[in-house]
Amino acid sequence: MNPFIIVIILIVLAVALLIFANIRVVPQSKAVVIERLGTYFTTWDTGLHVKIPFLDRMAKTVSLKEQVVDFKPQPVITKDNVTMQIDTVVFFQITDPKLYCYGVESPISAIENLSATTLRNIIGELELDSTLTSRDTINAKIRVILDEATDPWGIKVNRVELKNIIPPREIQDAMEKQMKAERERREAILRAEGEKQSRILVAEGHKESKILEAEAEKQSAILRAEAVKEAKIREAEGEAQAIEAVQKATADAIKLLNEANANDAVLKLKALEAFEKAADGQATKIIIPSEIQGIAGLAEGVIQATK
Repeated sequence: MNPFIIVIILIVLAVALLIFANIRVVPQSKAVVIERLGTYFTTWDTGLHVKIPFLDRMAKTVSLKEQVVDFKPQPVITKDNVTMQIDTVVFFQITDPKLYCYGVESPISAIENLSATTLRNIIGELELDSTLTSRDTINAKIRVILDEATDPWGIKVNRVELKNIIPPREIQDAMEKQMKAERERREAILRAEGEKQSRILVAEGHKESKILEAEAEKQSAILRAEAVKEAKIREAEGEAQAIEAVQKATADAIKLLNEANANDAVLKLKALEAFEKAADGQATKIIIPSEIQGIAGLAEGVIQATK
């Protein structure tokens, strides 16, 4: 084979290998900063790219995902001179790969130092109790300050959280005693409130019981009065009916006597029968009418004559 052809083939293969070696594929959520002759040239986004050999250089590959950095605890002093340890967690995202690459040296270290100084400034204006109860306020203030400071670096701070707030051991002991005393106070209040409610319920129960007993006695008295009233009414009706029956019987007897045209002897005999009934009573003195005396004498004579 002609040596010239072999050289051409080798050159073509070398160029093909060189081009193939400079083909790059940028994956999703990544960006690549390209420098040409030592200066910034462009930023590759997701897709297929080819760089010029010996001229272009991949300066930095940047992740566009949200990143989380947990910084070690930092000593801070509160307004009332209490030293405590606070560690922060920062959530950030790279929005401009060029600024991130050329804006600051060691961006993560810069964010850590900036968050520490910002945290000291904010905590220095708060007392211990406010620090422990104002996490959301502190988080918001730190996030705003860090977000503004990191804009020139192509970084957006999305969120800042205080992970742990560790006061000194003696402060923790005092807080635990205070919490214990507060729990005991609440327990005593709840117990007293429970006893109060229990006594109120018992008193209301007694009250309801007395009311029900009085109501029952009232109803019972009403029923007894109605029963007595009904019995008296029935007794009066019975007596009235008895009197009416006696009067009716007397009237019937008189009527029968009138219809029978009874003579004086019969009437006197009836009077004697009435006197006989009167004599059977409890009276100790009986006044005998003259008519009955005559009838009594007549009856005695009849009896002697019969003997």
